[in-house]
Amino acid sequence: MEQRHLGHSGLRVSRIGLGTMTWGQDTDADEAASQLVAYADLGGTLVDTADVYSDGESERILGGLLDDLVPREDLVIATKSVARRGDGPFGGGASRGALLWALDASLRRLGVDHIDLWQLHAWDTAVPLDETLSALDAAVTSGKVRYAGVSNYSGWQLATSASRQRGKPAGIVSTQMEYSLLERGIEREVAPAAGHHGIGLLAWAPLGRGVLTGKYRAATPADSRGASAHFAPYVDHHRNERAARIVQAVVTAADGLATSPLSVALAWVRDRPGVCSAIVGARDTGQLLGSLVSEELTLPSAIRAALDDVSDIELGYPEHHLT
Repeated sequence: MEQRHLGHSGLRVSRIGLGTMTWGQDTDADEAASQLVAYADLGGTLVDTADVYSDGESERILGGLLDDLVPREDLVIATKSVARRGDGPFGGGASRGALLWALDASLRRLGVDHIDLWQLHAWDTAVPLDETLSALDAAVTSGKVRYAGVSNYSGWQLATSASRQRGKPAGIVSTQMEYSLLERGIEREVAPAAGHHGIGLLAWAPLGRGVLTGKYRAATPADSRGASAHFAPYVDHHRNERAARIVQAVVTAADGLATSPLSVALAWVRDRPGVCSAIVGARDTGQLLGSLVSEELTLPSAIRAALDDVSDIELGYPEHHLT
C-alpha cells in the first residue's frame, strides 16, 4: 500500500487508514483481530481510534492485539481526546488537565508508552486555545505523544491553531475531517487552510457513511449500519435527492470500469489534493478487504471530472474569489 507523508511532517501513513469506531460495538475482538491482520498484511499502517469509541473499548481491543498479532512498530497508532466521557472535572473537554488525564487513560487502554498521532477531537469554546495547545506541547515534550493533530476544526480554527503552534514542540501536522463525494464542505475553507500551513488531510467517512457503496439505493439492508439503532441517524444524514444523483453517477462509473462503487468513491477521495489517508471502517473483514481493493484503482481523468461535476458545491463569497 502506498505510504504518504502526513502534511509537511516526516511521519508516513498508508493512504488508506483503518478506522475502529465499530470495534467493541458492532465488531467484536475476534473480528477486529482478523481486520487488523488483513490490513497490516496488505501494507496498511494507520489505525485510527478515539477515547470515546465504544466507551474506550475500541482502544482496549486495539491494545490487546498489538505485538501478539501485529508488531507495534509496524503501525501508526492515532487516537483522539476532548469528547465528554464523564461528569467529573476531568471527564472531557479541552482543558489542560482534562486532556492530559485523557491521554494517560488512552495509554493505559492501549497498553503502549506513546501515541504516534494524538488528535483534538473537537474545538472547545469554553477553554482558552493557548491552554488547550499547551497540553499538546506537554504531551510531546514528555514523550507520550510523537505528533499532534486536530479533528472537526473549521478553517479559522485550524489556521489559528497552526499559527500558534509554529515552532513549538507540538506543531499541528494533520486535520481529520469528513470528506467524500457527498460531503465536500471542507473545500471552502478547511482544505485551503491546511494546504497553506502544510497540514495533511485525513478523510473520515470517505464512503459517505456507506451511502456511496450503493447498498441503500433500493432499501436498507438488515445487516447494515443504516438498520442499527445507534448508526441509523449517522447514515441517514446522507440519504437525500442530491446523494441519490451522486450515487447513481458512482454506480455508472463503476460499471464502466468493471469495479465496485465502493472502489470508485474511495479512489476519488483518496487522491484529492492534500489528502494523505482515507480512513475506512468495516463491520467485518470481508467489508474491509472490499475497501482495500481500491488500492489497485486509479480513476481515469474523464471519470474523475464527471464525478467532480455531479458532486460540485457552490463556493460563496469570499471563497470564490480565491479560486
